Amino acid sequence: MSKKTILILFTLFFILAACQPTAAPASPQTLTVITHDSFSVSKELVTQFEEANNAKLVFIQGGDTGSVLNRLILTSVNNDLPEADVFYGLDNTFLSRALEHDLFEPYQAEALAKIPTEFQLDPSSKVLPVDYGDVCINYDKAYFKENNLSLPTSLQDLTRPEYKGLLVVENPATSSPGLAFMFATIAEFGEEGWLSWWQAMRENQVTVVSDWETAYYTNFSGSSGKGPQSMVVSYASSPAAELIYAQTELSESPTASLVAPGMCWRQIEFVGILKNSPHRELAEKFVDFLFSKDFQEDVPMQMFVFPVLPEAVLPEDFVIASQIPEVTGSLDPALIAQNRDQWINDWTETVIN
Repeated sequence: MSKKTILILFTLFFILAACQPTAAPASPQTLTVITHDSFSVSKELVTQFEEANNAKLVFIQGGDTGSVLNRLILTSVNNDLPEADVFYGLDNTFLSRALEHDLFEPYQAEALAKIPTEFQLDPSSKVLPVDYGDVCINYDKAYFKENNLSLPTSLQDLTRPEYKGLLVVENPATSSPGLAFMFATIAEFGEEGWLSWWQAMRENQVTVVSDWETAYYTNFSGSSGKGPQSMVVSYASSPAAELIYAQTELSESPTASLVAPGMCWRQIEFVGILKNSPHRELAEKFVDFLFSKDFQEDVPMQMFVFPVLPEAVLPEDFVIASQIPEVTGSLDPALIAQNRDQWINDWTETVIN
C-alpha cells in the first residue's frame, strides 16, 4: 500500500470519526435535603459539592425540627418514596422519636472515627452528629441596665415578681429548643417538681410561641429592639450572631446568656439518610461532605453552632462572643424515650390549657 493511499485512508477515518455524534453529558442528579428553618450554608460550598458530584442540591426548609419530623412521619406511613433523600437538623430531643419510626438507613461514615463519642448517641449509625449548641436563656443587656434589674442566677429566680412577663419560650411540642428547655427544667427540678415550676412560671406570665424564629425575632427585645420580652430561650452562641451581624459596628454584643448550672441543655444536631431514597450513593457523599473540614468550619458563622469535628478552626469573633456553660442539664435517653410524649402532654395541660 502506497504512502498516498495510507494518507487518504487516515484522512477518511478522522472525517468519519468527527461526524459521529458525541454522547451528551449525564444530567445532574437531584438530591433533596429537608431541614429546619435555621439551616444555612455558604453558596460556595453548595456549588463545590454540586460540581464535584454532578449534582443539584434542593433544600426544603420545613419549619422547626419538631414540625419537620412530624411531616416526615406522616408522609412515611403510606408512601414508599420519601419526600427527601436526607434530613439534616434532627436533634437529641427528638432522636428517640425519629428512631422509633424507623425513618433512616444506617451509614457508617469514615469520618465518625474522628468525632468524639460523646456526640455519637445512635449506636446503629442511622443518624450521625454534625454540630452542637447549648440551649440557654438570652437576655437584653440594655433592658436590665435601664431598669436596674439584677440577672436571675437560677431557673427558680425566674418565678420572682420582678421577672413577671419578661420571658418568652417555645412550645416543646413543635420546637426543638423549646423541648430542650423543657428537658432542662426536668433535669433541674426532677420528675416530681418540674411541673410546679412551670405552674409558677404561668402565674408569672411566661409567654409561649410556636417556634424559635417567632420567639427571637418578634418577641425578644434584644434582637428587634421592640419585642415585649427581655429574655428568650435561645442559644449560648446567639450573642455572637448579634455582634457579628449588627448593622453598625459594636464593641460587644447587646445580648448575653444565662449559663449558670441548671439553666442550659446541650443540643446535638444529626443528619440521616431517609429510607428508600432513590439516590443512596449521592446521599452518602452529601453526608461525607457535612463532615468535611470546609463544611464544619462554615457551620459557626452560618448557623451559630459548634462543629463536632475537633480539627475545625473556630472564627475568633464567634469564640469571643459565645458563652459555654460549665454544666449542662442531661437526662437518660431511655428516660426521654419512655416519657417524652407524656411530659409534653403534662406541660401543655399545665402551661397552655
